[in-house]
Amino acid sequence: MAAPPDRVTFREVFGIAEFRALWFAELLSMAGDQLARVALSVLVFTGTGSATLTGLTYALTFAPSLVGGIFLTGLADRFPRRSVMVAVDVARAVLIGLVVLPGLPFWLVCVFVGGVSLLNPPFKASQLALLPQVLEGDRFVVGMGIRSMTVQSAQLLGFAGGGALLLAVEPRIALAIDAATFLLSALVVRLGLHARPAAATGEKRKKFLAMISTGGAVAFRDSALCSLVLFTWLMGLLPVYEGIAAPYVASAGGGSAAIGLLLAADPVGSVIGTFIYTRWVPAKVRPRLIGLMSLLCAIPLLLCLLQPGPWVSIGLFVVSGGFGTIALLQATASLTLAVPDETRAQTMGLSNTGLTTMLGISPLIGGLLADHVSPQSTVGIFGLVGIVITLPLALVWQRSLGGNPGRWVDEEATRAEHA
Repeated sequence: MAAPPDRVTFREVFGIAEFRALWFAELLSMAGDQLARVALSVLVFTGTGSATLTGLTYALTFAPSLVGGIFLTGLADRFPRRSVMVAVDVARAVLIGLVVLPGLPFWLVCVFVGGVSLLNPPFKASQLALLPQVLEGDRFVVGMGIRSMTVQSAQLLGFAGGGALLLAVEPRIALAIDAATFLLSALVVRLGLHARPAAATGEKRKKFLAMISTGGAVAFRDSALCSLVLFTWLMGLLPVYEGIAAPYVASAGGGSAAIGLLLAADPVGSVIGTFIYTRWVPAKVRPRLIGLMSLLCAIPLLLCLLQPGPWVSIGLFVVSGGFGTIALLQATASLTLAVPDETRAQTMGLSNTGLTTMLGISPLIGGLLADHVSPQSTVGIFGLVGIVITLPLALVWQRSLGGNPGRWVDEEATRAEHA
């Protein structure tokens, strides 16, 4: 079934050369990251025999990005964003290349791996800040949807592909391949994107320490922007079922195969939901749906209080993941369009850092709670919390939409739908 003639299609978005460069560079980075996480786990466990040190190394592929999100994302406002992306990719390639060297002490491996994680946020912030310039009008939200489906599909395939590759090659070779993906990404970005000046220049360019607080000031002094940031963070809190997948399946009476299907539920729902949303929902309607989509994400989780079995649970999580991804996609898109270009990277870095933090906190809280109540009840409680948080946020957001609806939708997108 074809999309209506007034809708932007995936083919149209992929027809833009700069978007193809951004998309392919991110795909390379994700593939390298997934491969590196599997390879590092094998390399460290083989070398140390310690599950604790293996877990620590895996955590270092995520944790330092929180620091990078606070202190480094503003670099994408102070310097040309293409240059920031290229520099980050080259630096990550060097750091992973150093990990490949034999005989390194474990603490040095931790430093290099942590350095790669630290540099991830400025790359992502640069990319998010560039997208509205590369994709005008409704192409922007459709492009964000393509990115979302790519990320979710990579989650489905990444770890399995990395594990299969390690059956054929040694972990050090896999890490060398990871370093090569970063270099190729840098080349794609350098050749595929136009040169643009830094967004914050002259009087708009603040001192480094002032720059760090700018993103928070822009986001939280405006109730509408604040609600969008909090919607984003909430979508990181709700998928608690992924962090307690094993005890959830055991409590629900499922086997080991159900664990993998449960972990796949959110990505599957996300891909389906994003496809339908970007292809069929009109641009002028999308911002109005953020609160509703957040509510529809939480309600299936609330139903877990009824202690469903594994297969019903997986169905609920597919639905929740689909609506949650739509809410996250549109909140991020509306926030990106509303923030001034000279502070966009810093603000989006703050939003993404909070999302990452919530993704880490959620399974920790869920695990502690599941030790006292059933895992199904834990997920149900998260659903209830999600509804309680969503309702006031949705009221604030709807009030903001009524005051200035054009602020949250690209005018070209609205015009295109009535052409």
